[in-house]
Amino acid sequence: MTDNELTHEIIGAAIEVHRMLGPGLLEDTYEECLARELSLRKVRFERQKPLPLVYKELKLDAGYRLDILVEGRIIVELKAVEALAPIHEAIVLTYLRLSGCRLGLLANFNVPVLKDGVRRFINGFPKVE
Repeated sequence: MTDNELTHEIIGAAIEVHRMLGPGLLEDTYEECLARELSLRKVRFERQKPLPLVYKELKLDAGYRLDILVEGRIIVELKAVEALAPIHEAIVLTYLRLSGCRLGLLANFNVPVLKDGVRRFINGFPKVE
């Protein structure tokens, strides 16, 4: 699958989860259900993938974890907050830089319509999906 096809599949899975559950639940619940939906769609992913930090050639286990890493190349950061803040975007951008991934999605499930809560980041530039 191309990055665009895979992104479309991930967003479709997230929309299905949101359609079934709606807003108002905890992030962990959405993560669990999104993982199930991705499995049903036969999309490979890892949950809570450790992301080490390298500082001056020293690898630190600083406790950073990607919510979901899809096909080893797309970071999916999940939120269930009143509104996305600049810090949420900064986190995705930092995860992209630290991981070497090119594409990231930030999804806030605490919205009436999920497409309004999804942001796509390519090479550090956010794009609304």
